[in-house]
Amino acid sequence: MQTELDRWFVHEILVHEEALMRFLQRHWPHREELHDLRQELYARLYEAGAKARPAQPKAFLFASARHLMTDRLRRGKVVSIEPMGDFEPSHVLVDDVSPERWCGGRQALRRLADALDRLPDRCREVVWLRRVEELSQKDVASRLGISEKTVEKHIAKGMRLLADALFSSGDRTGAPKVPSNAAARREVD
Repeated sequence: MQTELDRWFVHEILVHEEALMRFLQRHWPHREELHDLRQELYARLYEAGAKARPAQPKAFLFASARHLMTDRLRRGKVVSIEPMGDFEPSHVLVDDVSPERWCGGRQALRRLADALDRLPDRCREVVWLRRVEELSQKDVASRLGISEKTVEKHIAKGMRLLADALFSSGDRTGAPKVPSNAAARREVD
């Protein structure tokens, strides 16, 4: 005997099966998983429909399909922490870091901070948002009110200046060679 939920599912969801399969084929790289993906999606939709019927079932179907694919991709990126066998013990422990190594790390960090401080203001801001805060290029552009192309240019320039500062020989004092803000601005503009 068909329930109201079954009728809704057949008339509002299953009628889009052909379009759904085309959508999944276009967006899911693993062809062998398409039928499992479709069945898992149907199970989710049926459970959701039992709680409340969506106002736009077709849109709900495709939005749910996108969410399911995203969930599967995210799960695929999870790395297992289970031990894979016997490993030789590591001889590098945090507590065993020599004072020289610790000091060298602090000096490298200080050189990086100095090099960042010497970047032109906008360039520094773009590099910080993109590389430190890990915002997408699009997010950086919208936050700063500039084009994505401008973000690309600032990132390229900033990374070049930082690399020059960190990996060049520097002057007699050991300070990294980074142009002043005025000289660096003239390069980009």
